[in-house]
This record gives sequence, structure tokens and C-alpha cells, in this order.
Amino acid sequence: MDKVKTGIKGFDKLVDGGFPRGKSILLSGTPGTCKTIFALQFLHNGAMESKEKGLYISFEERTQSLKNQALQFGWDFDKLEKSGMVKIISIPPKSIKESTAAEIIKMANEGNIKRLVVDSLSVLSINAPTTYTKVSELTNISIKRFMYRFINDLRDSNSNITSLLISQTTNGQLSRDTVSEFICDGIIHISYESLGGDYSRSLIIRKMRETNNDEDVHPLEIGKNGLIVHDLK
Repeated sequence: MDKVKTGIKGFDKLVDGGFPRGKSILLSGTPGTCKTIFALQFLHNGAMESKEKGLYISFEERTQSLKNQALQFGWDFDKLEKSGMVKIISIPPKSIKESTAAEIIKMANEGNIKRLVVDSLSVLSINAPTTYTKVSELTNISIKRFMYRFINDLRDSNSNITSLLISQTTNGQLSRDTVSEFICDGIIHISYESLGGDYSRSLIIRKMRETNNDEDVHPLEIGKNGLIVHDLK
């Protein structure tokens, strides 16, 4: 199977060498758990090490803010954009519509994108266009249907595009919309809590279809060159 290496130190061995190409991976966690850093590193390493073009779609943060975060680790996304290897696009929540997934897919296909990041599904679900506006139950069903179609369209559009979909955990669920974890091919969950040692963040792979994956909890460190996944041993 063709694998997509993240290049994140200590991570790829947990998924037998990398993500299966063409799959949609849910990256979930509470605020401050380095989900954005993980995604930026995924695109940066893809461009620099694997020569794969990347696209970052943000419904939450502005383009310059993401670039500034990346510069902390020496990742120059301005340079990558000028070379045509990576593109970061910020879409205001008010601009989300039924055709948003199709527009993202079109951009990815026309740009020969191999790595796609959508940040975040939480904002997308909150601002999802719905048919019903008065009955909360029907609105919830409509949101779930929209998210189901959105993720399925991304996954089925091009078998060469590997997607990393970011979501916040809420009320014990792995995503705000509560359906993404079932639709996505893989789930990476990052937690912020004391492990009784040097690390306050931990990472676990909840599932990864079509490949073997490690099921243990692993400490996650923010190093000067990016994220580092450690073993508990």
C-alpha cells in the first residue's frame, strides 16, 4: 500500500510507515493540543521531504496567523507558496455554503494537491447551511447530513489526496458534529493532561483503516523543530 509519511518524529512508525494514501484522517482534541501545528508540519514535511503539494483550508484562523505559527519552527510558508508547493486559504465562516466541499475539491484537483488540511470541522458544523431553522432536532439532523456529505465528497473525489480534518472534542465526543469519527478512515486524538512526567500532551491513534496502528498512549512534545512523539517506555 502507498503510504503518506507525516515526517513527524516518532509518529509514522505508529501507523506502519504513514497514512494510507487517499484516506481522510480526523485529528481531534481540546484547544491548545497542537492540532494546528501537527497539520502545518504534515504539509511542510510533505512539500520539503516528499515533494507533495499541500492545501490548507482554514475556517478559523487567518492566513498570516498560520504562517506566523509555522515560522516558530523555521517553516517558511511564504517561500513554499511562491514555489507553488503549498497554499493556505482562509474562508470566513459566513461564506460556508452547500457548494463549499465541491469548491475545495476543485481547488485540490486543479492544483494537483496531494495533502489537504481542513481546519476545522467544528467551525464548519456550527456554520453549516441548513434547511431547517426553527426546530432544533431537525437542524441537528441537517447538520449531520451536511457533514456526512462534506467528508464523503472529500474522500471520494480523488484517491491521491490524503486529508487531515481537524475538530475539537466536546462532551466526550471526538468531534463537535458527532459523526465525523465514524465517517473518517482514521482518528488521531490529542489530549492535554499531566502524565506525571515531563510532558503534558499525549497522543493516541483511535483507528486507522487499511493499516496496522499502535494503540498505546504516547507523550507529545513541542520541540524547536516541531512535534515529537515519544514512547512511554
